[in-house]
Amino acid sequence: MSGPIRLLVGSDSAGFDYKDRIFADMEADDRVEVVDLGVFKEDLEGSSYPSVAITAGRKIAAGEADRAILICGTGIGVAIAANKVPGIRATVAHDSFSVERSILSNDCQILTLGQRVIGLQLARRLAREWLSYVFDPSTPSGAKVAEISDYEDSITG
Repeated sequence: MSGPIRLLVGSDSAGFDYKDRIFADMEADDRVEVVDLGVFKEDLEGSSYPSVAITAGRKIAAGEADRAILICGTGIGVAIAANKVPGIRATVAHDSFSVERSILSNDCQILTLGQRVIGLQLARRLAREWLSYVFDPSTPSGAKVAEISDYEDSITG
C-alpha cells in the first residue's frame, strides 16, 4: 500500500470512550489519514452499532477507505454487521496474535474491539499493532482469501 492508510474509526455508545482515545492516537500517527465516523457525544442516545459498522464497510468496499477500527461493547456486534457488507472481512480481536493473524492470514479490513471486554491501554496498543501489518497475497494465505472472495462473488453476482 502506498501512501498513508485511509482509516475510519467509529463506535456506538458502548464504545464511545475508547473510540475517542483511539481516534486521537490515530490522528497522531503518520501512517494514517483518519476519519471519525462517530458516534459523537451529542448523538450517544441514538447510536446504533449496525449503522456505524455498515457505513464503514460500505466506504471500504467502495474504495473510499482502506481499513476501519470499530468499537462497541464486545466488538462482536460491529464485526457481524460489517461482515454483512459484500467484500468485507471484519474480526473482533482482543490479543496481539489474533490482531496479527487478522491481517497476515485473513486480510481483514476491519478490526473490532470491545470496550467492555479489554482495558483501554490494551485496545490502544492493539490498534497501533494492527496498522503495522500488511497482507501478502503471495503467501499460502493469499489463495485462501481469494477462495473466500470467489465464493462471495459467486453468491452476490
